[in-house]
Amino acid sequence: MKEALDGKLLISILAGVTIAQISAWVLPSTKVIRAMPNTPCKIREGMTVVSTLPPSSSPELDESIILNIFSSIGRCRILEEKHFDACTALAGSGPAFACIFLEAMADGGVMMGLPRAEALELAAQTLQGAARMTLQQGMHPAQLKDSVTTPGGCTIAGLLAMEDGRVRSTIARAIQIATERASELGQPAKH
Repeated sequence: MKEALDGKLLISILAGVTIAQISAWVLPSTKVIRAMPNTPCKIREGMTVVSTLPPSSSPELDESIILNIFSSIGRCRILEEKHFDACTALAGSGPAFACIFLEAMADGGVMMGLPRAEALELAAQTLQGAARMTLQQGMHPAQLKDSVTTPGGCTIAGLLAMEDGRVRSTIARAIQIATERASELGQPAKH
């Protein structure tokens, strides 16, 4: 196995398993990087984070290959490995968190009399549109929020209800807790 990877670029998608751990399993000439793609890659709407590339004789070529691979299934960013646990929580676990929010929005629509299918479509398209405005127009979420929040209107009333339920801090803590758990994955069990 080690010999088969001699001089090759090895891309790991193992959550919580560090470059140092993987490097111990292969020959020193094997270039090891980590990648964390998420499930929306299945529909070419993914987010993949790749670790900073190791020094090599052709770092530009390696980076080009990696960006070509992962950009074909969504967006790709190269970050230092120290950020991987947070990336695993935010982008890896994030689709599940977004689905909770999406489902809750649809449930609210159903509660107010909308048929389930239409409520789900409205909620999904609304979230997708807001996300695309952030990505395509560089619009900060607070700016988008403020642009639809009129004095005394329905948006501010709903936002205050969300603040009463501590939605922002709950979501941020979910990322914190998932990051802490991600840091434990792939590590030897403590007895």
